[in-house]
Amino acid sequence: MSEKDDDKVRLDKWLWAARFYKTRALAKAAIEGGKVHCRGERCKPSKEPKVGDELTLRTGFDERTVVVEALSVVRRGAPEAQTLYRETEDSIARREAAAEQRKAGALGVSTDGRPSKKQRRQLFTFRDSRDQ
Repeated sequence: MSEKDDDKVRLDKWLWAARFYKTRALAKAAIEGGKVHCRGERCKPSKEPKVGDELTLRTGFDERTVVVEALSVVRRGAPEAQTLYRETEDSIARREAAAEQRKAGALGVSTDGRPSKKQRRQLFTFRDSRDQ
């Protein structure tokens, strides 16, 4: 899978080739937004990952920690893209635990639905009293 061109590959291109992001622009935006860390530090899109580097990626609710196994600049099918990295056992366990909590409704605010007319009036009164 590694060719002569794959010796030097940009991080945003590798993330795109490994199918973490649909486009290179999205990968670049995630890196610049601080959602991708290489060896525990923020990095730039032009950083060149090396085999064995540990990357931390935040996408949506999930945070993954992956180890670079191979380099590629070509985006191929998902089974082939999964050979480019290995997710750590700790990362898998944390992601599954977070998914269980989200599924159980432990995160977020639970309400009884829309407020009644009386509750709405109380909200408006409270909000108006704070503004003054």
